[in-house]
Amino acid sequence: MPAKKPNVIIFGIDSLRRDHMSSYGYSRLTTPHMDKIASEGVLFEQHFSPSIPTTPAYASMLTGMDVFGTDVVALRHQGPLGGHVKTLAEVLSDNGYNTTCIGFTGNPSSRGFDKYLNYESWHPDETGRAPKAHNLNQVAVPELERLAADNKPFFLFLRHMDPHSPYLPPQPYERTFYGGDEKDPENNSMEPVYNFKPFADFLKSWIPEGVTDHAYVTAQYDGAIAYMDACIQTLFAKLEALGITEETLIVITADHGETLYEHDCYFDHHGLYDCTLVVPLIIKFPGVVPAGKRFSDVSLIQDIMPTVLDLLGIKSKIKFDGQNLVNWIKDKQTTRISEFYITECTWMRKHGWRTPEWKLIRALEPDFHFKPEVELYNLVQDPEENVNLAEKEPEVVALLTKRMNDHIAKREKQTKRQNPIYTNLNWHGKGVTFKSSQEAYDAMHIGSIVNARSLQEKKAETIKK
Repeated sequence: MPAKKPNVIIFGIDSLRRDHMSSYGYSRLTTPHMDKIASEGVLFEQHFSPSIPTTPAYASMLTGMDVFGTDVVALRHQGPLGGHVKTLAEVLSDNGYNTTCIGFTGNPSSRGFDKYLNYESWHPDETGRAPKAHNLNQVAVPELERLAADNKPFFLFLRHMDPHSPYLPPQPYERTFYGGDEKDPENNSMEPVYNFKPFADFLKSWIPEGVTDHAYVTAQYDGAIAYMDACIQTLFAKLEALGITEETLIVITADHGETLYEHDCYFDHHGLYDCTLVVPLIIKFPGVVPAGKRFSDVSLIQDIMPTVLDLLGIKSKIKFDGQNLVNWIKDKQTTRISEFYITECTWMRKHGWRTPEWKLIRALEPDFHFKPEVELYNLVQDPEENVNLAEKEPEVVALLTKRMNDHIAKREKQTKRQNPIYTNLNWHGKGVTFKSSQEAYDAMHIGSIVNARSLQEKKAETIKK
């Protein structure tokens, strides 16, 4: 009788930036349990999600394709995922796997799972806090028991939402990383946050009334990560109790990062700055993946699916856009990426080109932050991307623009489809193309938590097979 194939669990953590994880060098001890998993597996130090936000990012993660391959670039992607691609759930199902996703119903790339389970991942409870990861565990633990009892291997996809706003970690995590007075009347750092009309109502709906210190809100983000990390340990303990740790591939990653108090993109995930593009990638598979190894080369979100299939020993005829990182793990000679195309279709429509030294951002419509049409940052001298050099370095702008346009032309020719960032003109749902930043500022408005949640969901019947 052939051996049972390995299981796989992917932690697709929404809005987790890698530089706020202690395993990636963050000064705060936010992720001790995930750090342990990293010490038992491999960690990719320069992993990026180049096409934000949630919808295109998960599409790339779960198909192995870039935005040209998925044809998904916008948060409000219209219609289901195209039939020209296969999802990881579909491939694994075809190979005899039971497949379940939790907290992922309504996303176009959730197509192909056998079972869809949900949990409360947005609204606070009667304490005013949101125990999102505990709510997930209440669903995930019995589902793990069910899957482990079957004679078929399983694929479990978990979409954790704790780092995603609203940041409302339960006590004691609210104060774990903050010891000051968040309502200090002498502190006015939250004034620009509350005065930013498109987000003001949403942010005021969950940031406690009277908070004046922006560092308190960032501490809530870190507290939410630490709380989630503690809850994730419950799932690792359950794997041990079920006796399936050795036969289960673990992948910890994220769809995109988060902008906290940087670049005027307050406590959200828009803006093509590195704080939004940086995400973790940790892979553990006992006996297959070496322990404690770290890789410093650039990897991308579309690398995950081909890597997972190889580690599971599953052959596919799919020609992925992403790399198979198993070649890195086995120290095989391979082509390394040094520069890549970046896109955003969240609250702004922009694209650009990132190299180890430079970041070019070009707006396709005026944005509601009144930012310039062209931005250029020297990532070596200015890693926080605070000094726009576009006017001082026109030759660099021209060079990177040409590289970006050459890449677009190449990918359009290969896929025989137009770049989706050029065709998703109703990306904001307003039915117009913005002519000015003021027009965008007046039109774009998140509103309540309910409205924010609805932007990421679609009717389930459009997702499944």
